[in-house]
Amino acid sequence: MLAAEAGVRPSTASGHLRKLTERGLLEVLATGRYRYYRLAGPDVARLVEVIGRLAPAQPVRSLREGTRAHALRLARRCYDHISGRLGVAVTDALREHGLLEGPDSAPDLANVSGDRLSVRVRDEVDYRVTEAGHDALAALGVVLPPKLGAVRCCIDWTEQRYHIAGPLGAAVLHAFDSAGWITPAPTHRALRVTEKGTAGLREHLSITWPPSNPTRLEPGRHR
Repeated sequence: MLAAEAGVRPSTASGHLRKLTERGLLEVLATGRYRYYRLAGPDVARLVEVIGRLAPAQPVRSLREGTRAHALRLARRCYDHISGRLGVAVTDALREHGLLEGPDSAPDLANVSGDRLSVRVRDEVDYRVTEAGHDALAALGVVLPPKLGAVRCCIDWTEQRYHIAGPLGAAVLHAFDSAGWITPAPTHRALRVTEKGTAGLREHLSITWPPSNPTRLEPGRHR
């Protein structure tokens, strides 16, 4: 299945998986005659996101590819937290409701000249859960880690805005999943917001989903 998704031969996919596993980027779990691969940890997930932001856009060659790319941009799972437009919308809503303190947007990367390190563009920033935020998040079923300090946020590679990650991001993903607000796509890491999730997002976070103006990728290109 992985080879078919990547458009390569099974032997090629097996070779790449073996190399990535040997170098500690992937973990493999053997169950019967099946082998399941996953990222080795959150550091690897962040690496994949950074590469996604820096990689050039790829051509869309079919309706299937375009549909999948659009689904990934709307909402996806980034290792242990939510990213895409949904992740950014949740982060913005938490800040706007006074539950989270931190920057309101990412740097304007379109106006950055030269490489991002030389101009001090920060890919990650720290937010903080407010006193009101602890109670409101608990009411949403979000189990906050004990002694939660700074909340890590990183730039979303499709939206170029911050979304919550780290322990709080993982707790929000778990809460949404447990409440039946989101379901995973069967073959890739896109997430689908359920009817229950649509109602919950509107009631608790004032988020209208799906977005009234969903961003469609330009024909022929996708991230």
